[in-house]
Amino acid sequence: MIAFERDTSDPAFERIRGDAPLLVSMPHVGTGLPADIAARLTPQAATLADTDWHLPLVYDFVAALGATVVIATQSRYVIDLNRPPDGSSLYPGMATTGLVPAETFRGEPVWRDAPPAGEEITARRERWWRPYHEALSGELARLRAVHPRVVLWDAHSIASVLPRFFEGRLPDLNFGTADGAACEASMIEAVLSPVRAQSDYSWVLNGRYKGGHITRHHGRPRDGVHAIQLEMAQAIYMDESSPFALDEARSARLRPLLRACLGRALDWAVTG
Repeated sequence: MIAFERDTSDPAFERIRGDAPLLVSMPHVGTGLPADIAARLTPQAATLADTDWHLPLVYDFVAALGATVVIATQSRYVIDLNRPPDGSSLYPGMATTGLVPAETFRGEPVWRDAPPAGEEITARRERWWRPYHEALSGELARLRAVHPRVVLWDAHSIASVLPRFFEGRLPDLNFGTADGAACEASMIEAVLSPVRAQSDYSWVLNGRYKGGHITRHHGRPRDGVHAIQLEMAQAIYMDESSPFALDEARSARLRPLLRACLGRALDWAVTG
């Protein structure tokens, strides 16, 4: 595994700077909990089962690609960095979780008392949400100053079976481009080329997960920023039950395909 030199100057995120036209965002990997928030979680929520576990390890090759990486430090129960700041639904009419979740992915209460509201959510947004998005915007601007096109890859994972959100088992690889609005079609075709050539993993484009706020807000093809979200079923690289251990064999099997996809995205950004 490649060792990263990380900038930890802001408690909301860690940052690894590279010079290639590729930024990898990991907004749901954080497990940090301020003491006052941790004390209010229910026992079910305190397991942090809804974390996007182990993604920095699964994507441990990104430094070799010269990518910039922004990694959240706090749990999504503090505030969800992939939700709009006004808390509006990403999927109207469908089950989802909010800016500060009131329920876990399995429908269990997150909070022992009343869910956070009003000024408390505002304070959390200013303390944790805003710095993360300012970091994304700043890094994208830095990279765009030297590259005509930049790819933003928003990395996620989720339990493969969650009846609250979808029927049956989720496809292994769920690519989202906001129905094509977040990137040029040629970019997603480049990314999908290695996926189409394999048969080990099922996949879908703009299925149940089309990309969250990060993809939709920061993906601006006309401004040279092309965004894509990948939501992976956790069963393809880890144990989905507590203590949510990384499966070294499964992750080693998956990693070459991920590297090929990001490599194609980078090649596309550089050469078109």
